[in-house]
Amino acid sequence: MIRALITDIEGTTSSLSFVKDVLFPYSRAYIGAFVHRHAQEPEVARILDEARAEAGDSQLQLGQLIPTLERWIDADRKVTPLKALQGLIWEAGYRDGAFRGHIYADAATALQRWKEAGLALYIYSSGSVRAQRLLFAHTDYGDLTPLFSGHFDTRIGAKGDPESYRRIAVELGLPPHELLFLSDVESELDAARAAGLKTLWLVREGCLDSHAPHRQARDFSEIDPLSV
Repeated sequence: MIRALITDIEGTTSSLSFVKDVLFPYSRAYIGAFVHRHAQEPEVARILDEARAEAGDSQLQLGQLIPTLERWIDADRKVTPLKALQGLIWEAGYRDGAFRGHIYADAATALQRWKEAGLALYIYSSGSVRAQRLLFAHTDYGDLTPLFSGHFDTRIGAKGDPESYRRIAVELGLPPHELLFLSDVESELDAARAAGLKTLWLVREGCLDSHAPHRQARDFSEIDPLSV
C-alpha cells in the first residue's frame, strides 16, 4: 500500500516552459547583479564557496565566478550551489510580482484530494528546496505549500542515482515499496525503481506507450496512488 507520494516538478506538476522560458532567463539576467550585491552576506558567501569548489578553484574571484554560473545556467547544469542562488533570485521575482508559479490544474486538484485522503506528499526536484517552496507558495490556486510534508533537492543526491531514493526512504522512515515517485523523466524513474520505489511516468505530450517500462498517465487525474 502506498503511504507517501513523491513528485517531481518540471514536466510533472508544472510546465517545462515555465522553468525554461520564465525562471531560467530571469535568473540568467540577474545573477551577476545579485552576486555582486549580496556576496558578503553569510548565506550567499557560503553558496559561492560551494560554487568555487564545484568549479575546482577555491580562489575564483567574482569576475571569474559569475561567468561560470552563467554558463551553468545556459547548460542547465544540476549544480547544487547554482540552484541555491537561483532560489534566492527567484524569491525576489515572486515578491516583486514578476511571475507566478505555474501548476497544472489537474495537479493542484489531485494533490489537494490526496492530502485530504491522508496521503503524505513530498517534492523531489533538482531545484533548491527554497525554489520549490516559492513556486508552490505563489500559484493561481493560492499557497499550496501546506499540502507537502517535506522537500528534497540535490543535497540528498542526484535524481538519477538510486542511492538518493534510498536516502529519502530512510529519512521518511518508510519502506521503499510504500513510496510512489512521479516524474516525466525515464532515467529518474529507473533509479527510483532500482531503489525499490513504485513509479509512475507522466507523459503530458505525445502518446502513451503500453509497453513502457513504467506505468504511464497523461496527467494527475488518471492517477490513483492506492491502486499502483
